[in-house]
Amino acid sequence: MTKIKRILITAGPTREHIDPVRFITNLSSGRMGFSLAQSALRKGYKVSLVSGPVDLRPPRGASFYPVVSALQMKKVCAKLFRSHDCLIMTAAVCDFMPPETGRHKLPSRGGLTLRLKRTPDILAGLSKNKGKRIVIGFCLETKDLLRRAAEKLTEKDLDGIVANYYDPARYIPFGKRNVRTVLIDRTGRVRRMPAVAKTRLAGKILSWIKELEG
Repeated sequence: MTKIKRILITAGPTREHIDPVRFITNLSSGRMGFSLAQSALRKGYKVSLVSGPVDLRPPRGASFYPVVSALQMKKVCAKLFRSHDCLIMTAAVCDFMPPETGRHKLPSRGGLTLRLKRTPDILAGLSKNKGKRIVIGFCLETKDLLRRAAEKLTEKDLDGIVANYYDPARYIPFGKRNVRTVLIDRTGRVRRMPAVAKTRLAGKILSWIKELEG
């Protein structure tokens, strides 16, 4: 593995526009990615932060690249990845997007049948060309957390994955809430993390990545 000096971090959701004022998105606040960027800067890493639309101020010292859509995030990350030693993909990229975006606001009268297509898998695409770089993914599941996380780790050829569980009735990991995560490395080793603030979890994740560096 390459000794890590420069880290590329993605954060927040993407917005996939249906028309100029309507879009598909998700509940990501971006706080995990921004916390990782801040923690990495404090540890002396050079940081590039690519984020979808969030209500957060990027940490001073990070090179910041705001984007909106999955396609925009893919383009920026593809350009930056080659000059970084590590990718931490916390962004909650929308899985689906309209085939095209209308130039004008769609009329609200009557019904609407919305056809969607898959957005590009940014993480898998970058990981195919990672070489000696370390690539870390994130996932959010509502069931079968460990199995699904392990499958994504293997399918995308990741060095590690941070798995989050979501149950709207009992456990919500979004925003400022403390989070419980599971860290899984490429050997299959599982590390369960207690519920902590994202600012604290960021430091623990970076220490874990340091271990993966070998």
